[in-house]
Amino acid sequence: MFFDIGPLELVAIVVLAVLVFGPDKLPKLIHDAMAFIRKVREFSDSAKEDIRRELGPEFKDFEFEDLNPKTFIRKNLINSENDEYGLGELRDLGKSLDLRKDLDVTDLRKDMAEVTDAVNGVRTGVNGSSAASASSANAVSAGSGAAEAGGTPDRLKKPAAEEPPPFDTDAT
Repeated sequence: MFFDIGPLELVAIVVLAVLVFGPDKLPKLIHDAMAFIRKVREFSDSAKEDIRRELGPEFKDFEFEDLNPKTFIRKNLINSENDEYGLGELRDLGKSLDLRKDLDVTDLRKDMAEVTDAVNGVRTGVNGSSAASASSANAVSAGSGAAEAGGTPDRLKKPAAEEPPPFDTDAT
């Protein structure tokens, strides 16, 4: 609908308005709100007409939406008849080089898993499963001793508590 409000939310707002303002005052409140919106629109339209009149006849087809940078670029650069910057060729090249059809999501996930295992120091076997999966269960139970023995370190375990630095009153 408008302002990204769904029908159920609109019904909830109407029910809430009836409960807050009451059925007697609600019609007058709606009438006053609509009159205010109408006056704001009239003021906006008259301001736009004044600006167009002040700009002169050469800006007769001027639209205020063109002041938005995205609209300006879309209208003047992308959809223009004279393609002096070669954007049409780039658009055609982008359509011909659609990389999404060349990528396989399962291969990408497998590659990412291999990179993650390599970063964590886990060796992968031929079938892609972790060769150190049995030893990683032991590494979790052994704690920091597993990191010294060549297994994977437990990254979730907090490091040993160190002595806090001395308090320096001048530093604060």
